[in-house]
Amino acid sequence: MASVNSPPFTSFEPGPAWEIARLFPDQGDLSEDDYLLLTEHTNRMAEFTDGKIEVLPMPTPEHQEIVWFLMSALRAFVTSGSLGRALMAPLRVRIAEGRFREPDVVFVSAKNASRQGKRYWEGVDLVMEVVSDDCPKRDLIDKRRDYAAAEIAEYWIVDPRSRKIMILKLKNRRYAMHSEATGSGTVESGLLRGFSVDVAAVFAAAKG
Repeated sequence: MASVNSPPFTSFEPGPAWEIARLFPDQGDLSEDDYLLLTEHTNRMAEFTDGKIEVLPMPTPEHQEIVWFLMSALRAFVTSGSLGRALMAPLRVRIAEGRFREPDVVFVSAKNASRQGKRYWEGVDLVMEVVSDDCPKRDLIDKRRDYAAAEIAEYWIVDPRSRKIMILKLKNRRYAMHSEATGSGTVESGLLRGFSVDVAAVFAAAKG
């Protein structure tokens, strides 16, 4: 029998710890430091725009197989020429004050390497996104706008739905088509001369 002086037993129902969320400001009022703190203590990818955090859905195995194929090809190319660094998500990229994205694949040239910090990257040279089924607009429109505004020299859009890869090159702070192919053939980078990928092989990677 419990002592009369024992503290009362508190029963917790299963569910989210909403009290933790109340320690942070409301959506729209979050700061960059709030975002960085939150994402440093979770294994989920999240992006930040105008005081709001958007938690991204968990990628599918097919999505990750494509990302790994592209990352492996890019990393081998840039490493062999000591051109810079290539990394894959999760990786926070600050594209403007109060705006962070998490590209699937990132390349930063050797000359811009000194701009990279411990908490996030900025001044990257090339990004790749594999279009997600949950919200294609995010990769096709929203990120195209954001990456152009951030003056990222090259943006690869890899769309498994249409088996199409588009390489966009920055010109006057807007993207123009540099190389594209659907189903087969190759696409070649304008920024990294000599770097190309076989389109059929990219999407075949999704089959594991």
